Amino acid sequence: MKKALCIPFLLMAQFLYAQLKSPGEFLGYELGERFTRHHKVVEYFEHAAESASNVLLFPYGETYEHRPLVMAVISSQENIDRWDEIRKNNLRRARMLEGNATDDDVALVWLSYNIHGNEASCLEAAMKTLHELVTGERAQSWLENTLVIIDPCINPDGRDRYANFYNQFANKDFNPNGDAMEHREPWPGGRPNHYLFDLNRDWAWQTQQESYQRMRAYNEILPHIHVDFHEQSYNSPYYFAPAAEPFHEVITPWQREFQVTIGKNHAQYFDQEGWLYFTKERFDLLYPSYGDTYPTYNGAIGMTYEQAGHGFAGLGIITEYGDTLTLKDRVAHHFTTGISTVEISSKNADRLTTEFARYFEQNVNRPAGRYKTYVVKGSNEPDKVRALVEFLNKQKIQYGKSNRSQTFNGFSYTKNTTSSVSISGNDLLISTHQPKSKLVTALFEPDVKLSDTLTYDITAWSLPYAYGLEAYALLEKVNVTEPYEFPSSEILKTDQKPYAYLAKYNSLQDVKWLCYLLKNGVNARVAHRSFTLEGQSYKKGTIVVTRRTNERLGPRFDELVLEATKKFERSIVPVKTGFVDSGADLGSGEIARIKPPKIAVLSGPQTSSLNFGETWYFFEQHLDYPITAIRTDYFNQVDLSKYDVLIIPNGSYHLFSESVLNELSGWVRRGGKVIAIGRALNVFKDKNGFSLKEFTKNEKNANKNDTPTLQERLKPFDASERDGLSSSIFGAIFKVALDNSNPLAYGYGSEYFSLKTSNLRFAYLENGQNVGVLKKESIPVSGFAGFKAVDKLENSLVFGVEKKGQGEIVYMVDNPLFRAFWENGKLLFSNAVFLVGN
Repeated sequence: MKKALCIPFLLMAQFLYAQLKSPGEFLGYELGERFTRHHKVVEYFEHAAESASNVLLFPYGETYEHRPLVMAVISSQENIDRWDEIRKNNLRRARMLEGNATDDDVALVWLSYNIHGNEASCLEAAMKTLHELVTGERAQSWLENTLVIIDPCINPDGRDRYANFYNQFANKDFNPNGDAMEHREPWPGGRPNHYLFDLNRDWAWQTQQESYQRMRAYNEILPHIHVDFHEQSYNSPYYFAPAAEPFHEVITPWQREFQVTIGKNHAQYFDQEGWLYFTKERFDLLYPSYGDTYPTYNGAIGMTYEQAGHGFAGLGIITEYGDTLTLKDRVAHHFTTGISTVEISSKNADRLTTEFARYFEQNVNRPAGRYKTYVVKGSNEPDKVRALVEFLNKQKIQYGKSNRSQTFNGFSYTKNTTSSVSISGNDLLISTHQPKSKLVTALFEPDVKLSDTLTYDITAWSLPYAYGLEAYALLEKVNVTEPYEFPSSEILKTDQKPYAYLAKYNSLQDVKWLCYLLKNGVNARVAHRSFTLEGQSYKKGTIVVTRRTNERLGPRFDELVLEATKKFERSIVPVKTGFVDSGADLGSGEIARIKPPKIAVLSGPQTSSLNFGETWYFFEQHLDYPITAIRTDYFNQVDLSKYDVLIIPNGSYHLFSESVLNELSGWVRRGGKVIAIGRALNVFKDKNGFSLKEFTKNEKNANKNDTPTLQERLKPFDASERDGLSSSIFGAIFKVALDNSNPLAYGYGSEYFSLKTSNLRFAYLENGQNVGVLKKESIPVSGFAGFKAVDKLENSLVFGVEKKGQGEIVYMVDNPLFRAFWENGKLLFSNAVFLVGN
């Protein structure tokens, strides 16, 4: 190696990397001729790491289907030899490690590919980019001051689902006609991961295994540049930075400025080739859980690049201009912007590192957000606070408590107004004076300031609402002086044989405890009346597990209760008698059996793959409770008498003909239970035998806002898109009034904050239980909702139960499992499954 130092640079590079094959040489075909399966891409990256000493390959996890997740680090040999030192120095620059950072001026560029599995040119471009960075003459000078991280495939499960489909059904020579089968993916398509989640909506929430593992690695590096490669409609020109409004207000002038710098660099190459492109449209920087915004709120220049194609394009597709867009074209475009990103980053490496350090210095000393401290009251349900703390730990957000009792005026999330709050040592404090300040602001602020209401996704997500917590936002800085710790749970220990075990029912952890018992054959019951026993009060919803009815388990009965109690860290109360001080005795009919439900979930075409995936994930990963997924194409052949619960996810259904609906109604009358979510409610709306009706206002206001005004009829053409916003809801939070005496709302107070993502509206049930409703003049507490949409939501249903014979239909207008991050909805959904009707 010492001798090689004397060889001229270009010859030395050729000598070092002579063994590195091009992707075409390695695969046996040229990029763009086929869709490469994920395992071959991993093998190529392994080959690169074995062949080139300036390439490091790190496995960082695996998918639910056990495919490896890997990332490569490429730079000059000197930088690779110092990789860990450079990484740690950057974390010190970000105040995430103690100590002073040195001025190494090495830019860190992270390129992420194929988060949507069927946006299939991305992974192919990753291989081409890796090869160019290792062997390209121009790249060697860039790598002297730049480290490039390449994640070639964020979503291998979805990628292989698409590649296997295409490779199975494509013609020998690709057919560019969009009518051909090779352009028509079957449900659910390759876009999502195993559980059918959109991983590009999960960067912040990290509900999915792939997201959590990736962000754990990301937070150990914190790049200065992050690019998320995507594809869009096959007729669209290429999109790159700068992004569209709205930008979140915490995004810095530097982050805005350098997006323009990068865009101009890309434009030079695209102009030379005559390739079409656009900027500053469609793709905004607001919702915090994208592959551009999450890095942005963590100090990077975060960007999305969008190539035309998507799952429809195959190896080639005829565009609206009569041209054929090929996979080779798509790879070339993504390759060009990837290389251009590395080039412009290298040219500005010193500025990138300087501004990155300034970003975190300002976070710690001069936070950008209006609120300086967020207070989560210690009086909240401990399981909900614990869930929030687990989320904060994922983000490496700092928190703690104060050793002083103080009183402030702050914004109350539950009251939606300024209110006095006293802080004690039991309260959880999150200060914005910390390295993750802007991320804290983006996640916690009560209401996002919108510079433009035309946005790409939901406009509200504030964590206190999502977790159902009493919390306050303070203008003042409150010093966090001590670590926040939870008291240890009292684990049940008893050598005696109690008459019964009693358990509170207020959180998802309580549901998990219940499911564990039900799965293991333990009979459990639920209290439909509050009671007092042995001096303690118990609310409706309390779970009662009596020795009687569990005799068949013998000594295993107590062992199972103890196992569940330890596993889920529950505080369970053993009692010696069923004779209560007040209320219903434990043997009363008001303490009803919880029948372990056999659950079917509708899936397949007509069903929202996202909502089905949320449901599937919830049962498997949260509750570990079995379900049977039934596809729509054979639903009519299924004997529903084998099931107790049928969940119909959000979707656009036409399988429910009058005869099918009649059969379903008969099954419900015989004791079945339907849980319908979102647009699935349209199956029952205004149908004979069902109480669900379209919402209509009273006659006096029936046509209010429905008939266009003269001004609306004369509006200019270019105002029509924005005018449509007045009837839209993109994701706003509303306060719902709850009847918590109903089993559907056990474990809640009298209010629930619901994330509403559509303008669906239904009237109060005339022959049913209106458990969750929006009352008159209901307006969002956070997020954007058009005034026409809001006006039509007055006095409308959100959650309801219709009794039919021996069974029920549970109507859920809003999705309580939305993207698996709306934590406070999970108990509500569990109640619908396990408690309603028992």
